[in-house]
Amino acid sequence: MTATFENRVALVTGAARGMGLATAKRLLDRGARVAVNDVSRDQIESVAAKLGSNALAVAADITNRAAVDAMVTKITDHFERIDVLINNAGIVAPTAFEDIAEDEWRRVLDVNVNGTFFCSQAVAQTMKANGYGRIVNFSSTAGKNVSTVGGASYTTSKAAVLGLTRASAKELAPHNITVNAVCPGMIDTDMLRVAWSEDRIQGYIPSIPLGRMGKPTEVADLVCFLASEEAAYITGAAVDITGGELMV
Repeated sequence: MTATFENRVALVTGAARGMGLATAKRLLDRGARVAVNDVSRDQIESVAAKLGSNALAVAADITNRAAVDAMVTKITDHFERIDVLINNAGIVAPTAFEDIAEDEWRRVLDVNVNGTFFCSQAVAQTMKANGYGRIVNFSSTAGKNVSTVGGASYTTSKAAVLGLTRASAKELAPHNITVNAVCPGMIDTDMLRVAWSEDRIQGYIPSIPLGRMGKPTEVADLVCFLASEEAAYITGAAVDITGGELMV
């Protein structure tokens, strides 16, 4: 049975491309009204226009708490509620441990951890008032092991997202709000292709047991499941989607 989201409102951060865009499209296809976020106003407004009348562009820097609060207010003014939050926005930096500059370290943790925290905290109040909520955070196999693509800053940030997922899941559970994380492995996205050459990608693929990279749409399907009624008894979980790269 395919999960449906009729009468639900979702916010997807980092929705201008990749897994965020794929997730926004899946939610829209299944009946949700979706607020799509990115830091670039021009880019996200262009994306929303292509997605149709049930998509609302909300440009905001998720590392800025005031901007996040304003974004949530805009969404609730427009759609009256937020039922689902997908914390997809993130950045990766491959710099070697001893070469990471302070600014780079802070920036990666700011986007990947603080952004996830600010958005989750901002939507929690409206979800509690409605007695319902689904939050899905994007971690990574890096959160459980060590990143293949990113450096120490990325691995650290994605491990922190798993801790945030567990802690917020426990506190929000009495309000019928579930919080889970997805942990993608090697997914064919623009972010990966900027970080790695095609030769390096092709050289890595044989190490994946299923023999290929994952698709953003496959991650989107998992996210939609965790955000659906079918996953109502799942919270505090970190679900791998890796093609067998990580087997626990």
